[in-house]
Amino acid sequence: MLRYLPNALTFSRLLLAVPLGIVILGENYPAALMIGFVAGLTDALDGFFARRLGVFSRFGAALDPIADKVLVTVSFLCLAQVQLIPWYLALAVIARDLIIVAGALCYHWLIGPFDFAASNLSKANMFIQIGFCVLVLLVQVVPSIPAVSITIGMALVLFIAASSGFDYVSSWTIKAIQVKQQRSPRGD
Repeated sequence: MLRYLPNALTFSRLLLAVPLGIVILGENYPAALMIGFVAGLTDALDGFFARRLGVFSRFGAALDPIADKVLVTVSFLCLAQVQLIPWYLALAVIARDLIIVAGALCYHWLIGPFDFAASNLSKANMFIQIGFCVLVLLVQVVPSIPAVSITIGMALVLFIAASSGFDYVSSWTIKAIQVKQQRSPRGD
């Protein structure tokens, strides 16, 4: 029964997106921070228990980044809806992910299957996006935090989203070209 614990924790994090969105839209920012804390705790615990119990699964490996992305996407959309962040920022974050997914689908259809692993830049992107969402919520709860921190955070989110998106597009384009060259007969 314990072997299902890591995946159950990951799945619970995915389910937390709904209450998180509801409390942000209801402008209950302390509750949003609490739900975010619980989500972060499940993220840490699912990895801890997977390693401790030696129960790694493809399902869990796929579900973990999906849960993170759903939480971040819901957060950015809801924060934009309640006008705590500009819509262009939420759309930039989502556009980056859509471009990566579209590129992965194109690669799969045109080149073939691939092993997808998050780059260090992509991991930094996720960390910065989560940190920014926490910052935006904290500014609502702790008014002594300077508002300029939001402006700096927005610039950082845009920069890392563009950088990591470009990194994925360029590295997978290079990989596709290399595979095509390896498949084509010599002399062509």
